Amino acid sequence: MGLFEGTTGNYYQGTDNTQNTADDTQYGNYQFTSLEHIINQFILAYVGEEKLLSKVRRADVAFHAQRALQEFSFDVFKSTKAQEIEVPATLQMVLPHDYVNYVKLSFSDGAGIKRVIYPTRLSSNPDAITQGTDGSYTLDADEIQTSDSDTWTKYKGSSPAENQTANYDYDDDIYNDIVGQRYGVEPSEAQVNGSFYIDDKKGKIHFSSNLSGKTVILDYISDSLGTDAEMQVHKFAEEAMYKYIAYAILSTRANVQEYIIQRFRREAFATKRTAKLRLSNIKLQEIVQQLRGKAKHIKH
Repeated sequence: MGLFEGTTGNYYQGTDNTQNTADDTQYGNYQFTSLEHIINQFILAYVGEEKLLSKVRRADVAFHAQRALQEFSFDVFKSTKAQEIEVPATLQMVLPHDYVNYVKLSFSDGAGIKRVIYPTRLSSNPDAITQGTDGSYTLDADEIQTSDSDTWTKYKGSSPAENQTANYDYDDDIYNDIVGQRYGVEPSEAQVNGSFYIDDKKGKIHFSSNLSGKTVILDYISDSLGTDAEMQVHKFAEEAMYKYIAYAILSTRANVQEYIIQRFRREAFATKRTAKLRLSNIKLQEIVQQLRGKAKHIKH
C-alpha cells in the first residue's frame, strides 16, 4: 500500500522496486507517468476548498487532460512510435490506426543503416472515373472505380531513373558517385533512395518500384490517445500538463477574473517551453565531439 490510503501513482507507491524480468514491455517505463495519474494528482492539488478550483467535474479534467496530451504529442514530446514492414509487391503500406503525420520514412540497408526516403510531388493516386467510348463521363459517386488509377499503375510499374549502385557514404544521405556530378538536377530528386507519396484519403503509403522487398521504417507522430498504456506523459513534462489543464479550465469558465487567466496562460507557456528544453536531450559531450573536426561541416 502507498503512503496514502487508496491513492495510486508514482508519488505514493511503496518502495518495492522489483521488476518482472519476464515482461520486457515494462523496461524504461519509469520515465513516464500515466494520464490517469495526471488527472488524479491534478484533482488532488488544484480542486477543493481554499484551492484554485473549488469544484470541477472529473469529466472536465479528463477532457482537458486528453487535449493537453494531444497538443504535447504534436509539439513537445519526442516521436517514439515507429513501424517496420517489408514492402510487398503491391508497393503499399497501410497507415497506423493512430497516425497523425509522419516524421520520416526510411529503408534499412545491408548494414542496418536507415536510408531516408523522400516524398515525390510528381505523382498521386487520383480517383478513376468511368468513361464511355466517346470520352464522356459524369461526376457521379457511383461512376468512381475502386481499382487503381492509371497514374498509380504507371508509377509503381516504372523503373526509377536512379543509379542503383550501393556505394554508400555513411556521413550523409547521398551516394559518393553523385556528389557534384549531376548538374542542373532538381535538388529534391538528387538522391537514389527511392520515393513515396501518401494517399491520405485511402490511408496508404505508395512506394516507388525500387523499394519492393526492402525493409521500410515509418517514424510517425501519434496523438497518444490509444490504449491506457499509450496514454502516458514523460515526467519532464508533468508540471506543464498541470498548468495547461488549469489554464484550459479557467479560460472556459464564466466569471473568472482576466488577470488569473493571463497568469496561468503565462505559466502554461513557460512550463511548456521548459519541457521542450528538457526533452531536447542536448548533451554537451556529443556537441563537442561534433565540433572536433574544425574543417568539417556539421551534419544534420
